[in-house]
Amino acid sequence: MDALLWDRSVRARAAEIVAASALVGARDSAALEGAEMSLDAVRSGLDASPLGRAVAASVAVTAAVPGQVDTWGHAPLQVLAHLHSLAARGFADPDDLGRPRQTDEVVDPLHIGAAVPWPAIPERLTGLAHLLTSPTDAPALLVASIAHGELLALRPFRWGSGLVARAAVRLVVAARGLDPDLLSCPEAGMLSLGRTSYVAAVRGYLSGEPEGMAEWVAWNAAAVGFGASRESAHVSSSPR
Repeated sequence: MDALLWDRSVRARAAEIVAASALVGARDSAALEGAEMSLDAVRSGLDASPLGRAVAASVAVTAAVPGQVDTWGHAPLQVLAHLHSLAARGFADPDDLGRPRQTDEVVDPLHIGAAVPWPAIPERLTGLAHLLTSPTDAPALLVASIAHGELLALRPFRWGSGLVARAAVRLVVAARGLDPDLLSCPEAGMLSLGRTSYVAAVRGYLSGEPEGMAEWVAWNAAAVGFGASRESAHVSSSPR
């Protein structure tokens, strides 16, 4: 990440890189949900098929992240609700947009397994919000890993929790100054590590065991690092 942020050529093309990061990140986040589509197809326009709508939902969520960073610092649950209202439009009842589920039924594209029972969700979300808004010396990447893992554990929404959880990584690294301009592409790193390793790492978090938690944090670190190095490589190889 330091290499990316200190690269003068990155600064010269920051707007272009941020836009590319958002588009690739959205495409890759959707792919992790099982909605795979080429980047050219995403650029050329999305149709109204279930696949096209799923990718469009991911694009909408990722595009909304920059405008939510300031709010995230003091009202993260408000941001999560907003992102879900974008993600699940057309996939959920309008009355359920932005609201935690009140059933144990969840769409589980990663096949992680049973989600946290719905009565426990409000308390767990409140605890997560407290962690995200409390002063801490913990590294931003550690906080991002916890937010990512907790949202996947809770799957607070029937549909779209994965898209929102991965957007939370972007929000934390931006709000806590690790990648304030959102130049990197953590979702590209996540996809590069593979869905199988993603599920294994999530299950490590769900175990609550120290080894599993450490594996989860290391997995997130690898993903974010790859997402930063990907952007560095892209800039250095692109014609100026």
